[in-house]
Amino acid sequence: MAGVLASFAGRFGRVEPRRTAAAFVTGLLSDIEVKTCWQLAEQAGHARPDAMQRLLFRAVWDAEAVRDDLRQVIVGRFGAPEAVLVVDETGDLKKGVHTVGVQRQYTGTAGRIENAQVGVFLGYAGRDGHTLIDRRVYLPVSWTEDRGRCQAAGVPDEIGFATKSELAAEMITAAVDAGVPVAWAAADEAYGNSSVFRNRLRGQRLGYVLAVSRSHLVPLDGGKVKARADRIAAELPASAWQRRSAGAGSKGPRYYDWAWLDQVTTDADPDDGGRHSLLIRRNTSTGELAFYRCWTPQPATLAQLVRVAGIRWTVEEAFQAAKSQVGLDQHQVRRWDSWHRFTILALAALAVLAICAADTAGKADDDPGRTGLIKLTVNEVRRLINAFIIRPISDLAHRLRWSQFRRRHQARARRSHYTRRLNPGFQP
Repeated sequence: MAGVLASFAGRFGRVEPRRTAAAFVTGLLSDIEVKTCWQLAEQAGHARPDAMQRLLFRAVWDAEAVRDDLRQVIVGRFGAPEAVLVVDETGDLKKGVHTVGVQRQYTGTAGRIENAQVGVFLGYAGRDGHTLIDRRVYLPVSWTEDRGRCQAAGVPDEIGFATKSELAAEMITAAVDAGVPVAWAAADEAYGNSSVFRNRLRGQRLGYVLAVSRSHLVPLDGGKVKARADRIAAELPASAWQRRSAGAGSKGPRYYDWAWLDQVTTDADPDDGGRHSLLIRRNTSTGELAFYRCWTPQPATLAQLVRVAGIRWTVEEAFQAAKSQVGLDQHQVRRWDSWHRFTILALAALAVLAICAADTAGKADDDPGRTGLIKLTVNEVRRLINAFIIRPISDLAHRLRWSQFRRRHQARARRSHYTRRLNPGFQP
């Protein structure tokens, strides 16, 4: 934990915000149930939430510079030439209309259209570990076309509308320009269906295995013919399928049947000198199909493509850990800067767990075959950190002061709410 915190300590010009940032990340790793500024301040022994709130709002520090430092630490531990960048989005259900990016929109978190805020995240899967390294908040058109609303939420004037695939491409470009060792990119069909996104990856000379929809039109025969991906799969002979593992899962190797068509050509994009192909995955139990557009700057093998396709799940695992273990979705901030500050500190806490889990997995006394134990997970690492490092404050007076502070604040909020409801002159 100390190594991660020390990596960006120099980004704070004053000792007070530096100490608060360290307490903030420590609080995110603690076992408190809700991880907002109030709870983090109580956990840290502060008398009021002011310091935590100031860290996210008024304190002078650059969250993107901290992102760069954190990314360097992660790459220093997990970096590998054949690493994979994985992009995906996740939504947080929110009430109201003032929180940056919030509107009624589809989110996979709920599986339907809800009032939500959506963030696009970049994961890095390298040598014996993976975690999240970057993020962007998605601003719908309803936001970017309302500059007054954007100004109220602190959105910089130069920020315009960008699709989720454009945000993903920006993060990948930033990582490549920063020298992050990587050879591949992976994403689900929301990104794979975008020819612009695929073109951006080829411009970076990154091989990719991107999921596409079953109705995706695949160019064949030099681009003279385009066929739906599911129609192509239906016409394949039995000999076209090979059973291979997409990597180890919680219950053992994840075996699927795979078919690979390497006669796919480029679509509307210019000739790039690489190799285009279509990869098809079939579930051995249900027969469900998944389709992937693939491109590599150099010849690749089926085993390489299957490995990258199987790594895409790491971003889902990272989301689950980030939300359940370090409170990524528990922020109560409305403004642009505050969202970016909270999320990068949450990613720092997640990096602590990922690095600790990877460090212990490489030790001889953690061999499952000899010990009869599975390797330490990020969940178990956080439990151990709380048992051996983070000491909860048991001072009764401190807890009573916070109880009174919360109830006094809630009483003021209730009076204000009643006044607004009963006095028409206060109506917005």
